Amino acid sequence: MTLHVIVSGQGPRLALLHGWGLNSRVWDGVLPRLNETFTTVCVDLPGHGGSSWPPEFTEVDSLADAIAPQVQDADFLLGWSLGAMAVMSLAARGAVRARRLVLLAATPRFLRSENWPHGVEAAALEAMATKLVDDVEATVRDFLALQVHGDEHARPALKALREKVRDGGQPHPEALAAGLKTLAQADLRAELGAIAVPALVLSGERDRLSHPLAGQALAQALPRGQFHQIRRAAHAPFLSHADEFQAQVEQFLAGDA
Repeated sequence: MTLHVIVSGQGPRLALLHGWGLNSRVWDGVLPRLNETFTTVCVDLPGHGGSSWPPEFTEVDSLADAIAPQVQDADFLLGWSLGAMAVMSLAARGAVRARRLVLLAATPRFLRSENWPHGVEAAALEAMATKLVDDVEATVRDFLALQVHGDEHARPALKALREKVRDGGQPHPEALAAGLKTLAQADLRAELGAIAVPALVLSGERDRLSHPLAGQALAQALPRGQFHQIRRAAHAPFLSHADEFQAQVEQFLAGDA
């Protein structure tokens, strides 16, 4: 099992986990500032970027378990989208020692249901899974466009996402399929009460993949949750609204235990 990890900076250890279809290069734009305060530990999810496939994962807990050895000693965890689900799983099961969590574009349940109106329609995810079988590159390309839809800085953010997929390495098709299956099955709502550490939920006002109402509900369900909405941002505010994103992260992680 080989996971690609990049460690840089100085100070307390901050582990960063990216989302579906991407890799750790997505953090390039915010690392210089973060590295002034933190030792950043950027991990490529299994089958993404420079990480091998297998190790396989089939749902959130197995994804989190594959990552755990690389992040279990981190002082802080920051997860984006699918990466945020892995962070929640690790924290709820006590598999990490992190003192604070940042959950970016996060939701405890990706799909909509009768008792969870904030999710994506199952048919949309099923269509992605079907298209993935026939055209991996087109599926990833379409998903990147969805991530920035509605963002006031959509064009440069989309350009950056495309560059990071290219520069960091194309994800393994089986890892992408596993990720979609994980998103379809995930429901962490019953586990949120076990996350005892402070957690900041950051949502983009115009995010339609992890709706800000999902972020609000998540923060309210966490015992020590806080919520902040980044105006006019979509699913990747660390790219489109980097200054506000970094200010919120730095202020929160500097707080008392």
